[in-house]
Amino acid sequence: MLLVFTIYHCCVTGLSVKSIGGQKRKLRSEKEIKWLFAEWQVKYDKSYDTSMEESRRIKIFKDNLRYITEHNRPENNHSFTLGLNQFADLTTEEFASIYLNSHLNVEPSSHASDRYMPKEGEQLPNFVDWRRAGAVSPVEYQGNCGSCWAFSAVGAIEGINQIVTGNLMTLSKQNLVDCERLSNGCFGGRTSSAFQYVQKSGIDTESHYPYQGVRQPCNPIKESVVYIDNYEVIRSRNEISLQKAVSSQPISVSIKSNSTDFIFHKKGVFSGRCGQKLDHGVLVVGYGREDGKDYWLIKNSWSTFWSENGYGKIERNINAPFGKCGIAMNPSYPVIDKPYRLYGQSSKTIQKMPLAGA
Repeated sequence: MLLVFTIYHCCVTGLSVKSIGGQKRKLRSEKEIKWLFAEWQVKYDKSYDTSMEESRRIKIFKDNLRYITEHNRPENNHSFTLGLNQFADLTTEEFASIYLNSHLNVEPSSHASDRYMPKEGEQLPNFVDWRRAGAVSPVEYQGNCGSCWAFSAVGAIEGINQIVTGNLMTLSKQNLVDCERLSNGCFGGRTSSAFQYVQKSGIDTESHYPYQGVRQPCNPIKESVVYIDNYEVIRSRNEISLQKAVSSQPISVSIKSNSTDFIFHKKGVFSGRCGQKLDHGVLVVGYGREDGKDYWLIKNSWSTFWSENGYGKIERNINAPFGKCGIAMNPSYPVIDKPYRLYGQSSKTIQKMPLAGA
């Protein structure tokens, strides 16, 4: 069950509750909660097989709603707000089993690089947003599939490919879920394995190899339209190095995300609880400062209903070795030295040839 009762304990059918400060606060009635739940079901197209299952989901929904309402009270003075989204009928345990990735670990040191090691006296931009440069494809939804690793890796490849070629291509996450065999498809994977696959075999477009949200046999007629030359891991694993990297290209990172605060993040700079271990892959597409707080701008794969149209701001420059939610613990990125023109119609006949004059 979500961490509701750390704030206060009560029966939701009551009219008021005494808070820690001693003041009575009015609660929503059972009728109002059921109305909100029905409205939420319509918005997110939710239905259940039995009345018993629906009753269980209403109870979880009430717990989550109560937590969100308490968090958002002005007197709590949080830097961010929470809101109901498509996950409101899940416990954190259920959420983790469906959407998160137990295979995310620190990437191999054999690919560690000093490419983005800050130099003494070096000035970095105060604000970066790769969306404005046209290097970020639209937010998508991974569905009931633990494929965040593929979304993170593909986003980084799309970004560097656009930076090098000037052309933003939306690439296939399903291609990786089906064909990258060092990972486990919808049961988790690693961005390093994804990068290795694209370096060797290339990757198809989203339109030609669309996302299904389940692992299927690798499509034998896939077309490899983008390759990478290598991938690297930021050796120093600190926020300054990550800032320099993000000022040059979108970066794949792993974070600790299994907390009620993060799951229901709606707006503002996230500074809440994160969880205990790396469990989710996202893409850092920028950074900046808002309301006196430095932030990282991340692109998530939980649809546009999460946070601010699918993008969230996470507190930056905090007093912790690896940053908020471990964001600087596992950063990696693809390398493209020069663009390629591709010949052939399938992965079996592809040859990659440098563009003339490149």
